[in-house]
Amino acid sequence: MEITEVRMRKVFGQDPAGKMKAVASVTIDQQFVVHEVRVVEGSNGLFVAMPSRRGNDGTFRDIAHPITSEARTKIQKAVLDAYGKWDKKATATTVVDTAPVAETGRAEPS
Repeated sequence: MEITEVRMRKVFGQDPAGKMKAVASVTIDQQFVVHEVRVVEGSNGLFVAMPSRRGNDGTFRDIAHPITSEARTKIQKAVLDAYGKWDKKATATTVVDTAPVAETGRAEPS
């Protein structure tokens, strides 16, 4: 499994000091995308939260999540690396490639 693209989006209407810092879409193997992956500031630093939905009992359950710890580590590293490179002053979605063009076969993002 390779993370071939990460798109970062601003979180509008949020307090800049709020815990949610950004939302990402993660493309895997140029074939599958997971939207609404959140970058959150926790008590021990930034972490990645997978998309979730609140159940009838009020608890949150992941909609999509990695099954192996290796996959979780790859996703977390790719998203946090992209967040570190991302221009937080951008006004819209910003593509942050995580793989060289030679590996992805794609042109540089515009």
